[in-house]
Amino acid sequence: MLTKAVTSTGVVLFTLLAGAALATPQFMQVFDKTYKPKAGTALQKARCAVCHISKSGGGKLNLYGQALKGKPAKAASLRAIEKLDSDKDRFTNLKEIKAGTLPGDPKSKPAAKAKPAAKRSVTTQKRKTVSPPGTRSVKR
Repeated sequence: MLTKAVTSTGVVLFTLLAGAALATPQFMQVFDKTYKPKAGTALQKARCAVCHISKSGGGKLNLYGQALKGKPAKAASLRAIEKLDSDKDRFTNLKEIKAGTLPGDPKSKPAAKAKPAAKRSVTTQKRKTVSPPGTRSVKR
């Protein structure tokens, strides 16, 4: 009887732990499908570090991951925190995601907008009036 109780407890514990371990890959799949990070960006390269402090995942959550903690792995959960600035770097989570930077890392932020190009002076050329002999002037 004791053996059955221990075995049952072990199975329940394993199931709970396995479910928790699957949450990260599920969130990553939903994140990729929702935002489609551009190849080569810090966001795309980060993988688990989008939500975790460690690049390999697991362990402590970064500020963005903390905002998602306890939420189901669904697009609605991600969208619910888009307007937040999880890492307090003055860029919303959505702006960072669109820029390919990490919404949970205050050191990773969108590049400053490029300065507008200096105005170029435009040289205009006056139209010449050409008229064949014996006709009226025509502007070209």
